[in-house]
Amino acid sequence: MEELIAKKYIKALTQGVDIESVKNMTTIFSALAEAFNDAKFNAIMNNPDLASSDKASILLDAVQAAKSDKINNLIKLIVENKRINIIPAIAAELEKSVEDATKTYEGLIFSNSDIDAKVVSELSSGLSKKFDSTISLEAVKSDFNGIKVGVESLGIEINFSKDRIDSQIIEHIIKAI
Repeated sequence: MEELIAKKYIKALTQGVDIESVKNMTTIFSALAEAFNDAKFNAIMNNPDLASSDKASILLDAVQAAKSDKINNLIKLIVENKRINIIPAIAAELEKSVEDATKTYEGLIFSNSDIDAKVVSELSSGLSKKFDSTISLEAVKSDFNGIKVGVESLGIEINFSKDRIDSQIIEHIIKAI
C-alpha cells in the first residue's frame, strides 16, 4: 500500500526533471529513510503530542542543503497528510526509478563456497547481455548449498542447489531401474 502511495508522490516529484535531479532526490530521500531506522527519530515522528509543524520543521531542516522547493513542498504535503512513514517507501521507489531509467542494477550471488572474481564477472556480463542492462553482481558467502543469483529489482532469481540435483539424479536412477 505504501508503495502505491509513494509512486503517486514520486510521479509528481519527478515530472519534468532530468535523471541527475532524480538521482539527487534519491540521495536526499535515502538519507531521510536511514533516519527512520533510528528508534529515537521514529519516536519523535510518531509522537502524537508533537505538532505537525514541528515534524515538518525537523524534516525540512534535514533536507535544507538540497535547496529544492519541490522537495520542501513534498515534505510539507507528506506531513500535512500525516504520511511521514512513507518516506522510506519513497526512497526505495526513487531508487527503483533511477535503476530503471539508467538500466543499471545490482545483484547478489549466494554460495557456501568462494566464487572466483572471474566467474562473478562472467555471470554479470551474461546477465547484462540477456536483459540489455548493466548488472553488477557481488558474491556473498552463505549457507546455501549451491549457487543462487538474485537481482531483486528485475525480479530475477536463478539457483542451482546441489541437494536438489542429487535428489533428481537419485530419482532418475530409481525410475530407470
